[in-house]
Amino acid sequence: MSYTKVKREFKLVGIKGSGEFANFGSEVPLQAKEVLKRADEIQNRTNIEIALFEPKRNRDHLVGNYFVGLIVSKLVNEAPSGMEYIETDKEYATTRGTISNVESLHSSLLKWIEEKGYERDLDSFIIETYHPLENGEEEIEIYLPIHS
Repeated sequence: MSYTKVKREFKLVGIKGSGEFANFGSEVPLQAKEVLKRADEIQNRTNIEIALFEPKRNRDHLVGNYFVGLIVSKLVNEAPSGMEYIETDKEYATTRGTISNVESLHSSLLKWIEEKGYERDLDSFIIETYHPLENGEEEIEIYLPIHS
């Protein structure tokens, strides 16, 4: 696996959700299906799915917010009903791999951040982008926000 530090801007239109961190694995894919059903309503959309997750700050932090949507190529003046337009421009530590390895990708990226001496930005969303592969598998790109 390769890891890098990048400054990256994201623009997306998505649906906000909230729930227990333990349930994100089942809730987020359901929300993604809703977004895909309504994809034609999103101006300037790309076909890249994206999810933003509130970081879990400590053991007692049980409920968090997330957004699931599509990356857009430029500013959207008006998001469809029930959706929001979001822009973020931050520094991230990032890695990419198959979605079936998502947990090990996250843990190895966290370890790399620690080894490099970077400080995580727990006030900014964790970002994942999803990229279908020809064999039916899917790749995930993970962006963990860090302080510059």
